[in-house]
Amino acid sequence: MDAYCSCLRYMNRRVRILTKDGRQHVGVITNVDRNSVYLRTEHNGSVHTSAFFGNPFATNDILTLSLFTLLAIALI
Repeated sequence: MDAYCSCLRYMNRRVRILTKDGRQHVGVITNVDRNSVYLRTEHNGSVHTSAFFGNPFATNDILTLSLFTLLAIALI
């Protein structure tokens, strides 16, 4: 099963995502498109994307990960 289908299957559920660079991310999948998965995390109140690391005025904890960087997804 590819990353896109896995993310759709686990929408609105708490997951741990491992990326190819060895990073782990924990949160709830809130949205998926053909290029990215959007993960609501339990961090410090900033919005993160692959190219932008933090917005001190944001209230959402959403991490945007490219589907091409995902190595594994597990329910927790």
